[in-house]
Amino acid sequence: TMANINPQFQQIGEQFTQHYYQIFDTNRQGLISLYSDSSLLTFEGEQFMGAASIVQKIASLPFQTVQHQVVKADCQPNPANGGVLVFVTGNLVVDGGAATPLKFAQVFNLAPNGGSFFCQNDMFRLNIG
Repeated sequence: TMANINPQFQQIGEQFTQHYYQIFDTNRQGLISLYSDSSLLTFEGEQFMGAASIVQKIASLPFQTVQHQVVKADCQPNPANGGVLVFVTGNLVVDGGAATPLKFAQVFNLAPNGGSFFCQNDMFRLNIG
């Protein structure tokens, strides 16, 4: 079988990442359209399945304001389905604590859905310690 490599993988990965954190930082409930019923989230080792369950978890996180600052977004094409794998590292400013940002790492496995992409797999870790 031919490898199905999307030549736009870098642009797709970067645009999704920017879009995702813009929504996360302003209206967490709005993330529901970026997941599907089969999507999986591992958040600090805790597993969630399906868009509703994932967004319920994200919306319940105990902070008032949050700002993601992406430091690096490494992208690879997924030859199996024409999707994109994104590995993000960055800073997380919570409740105005810009002097003490948290370090985070996140992986998105983006799968094609018609002309757009959704997040099939999502893994998030704070880098503490």
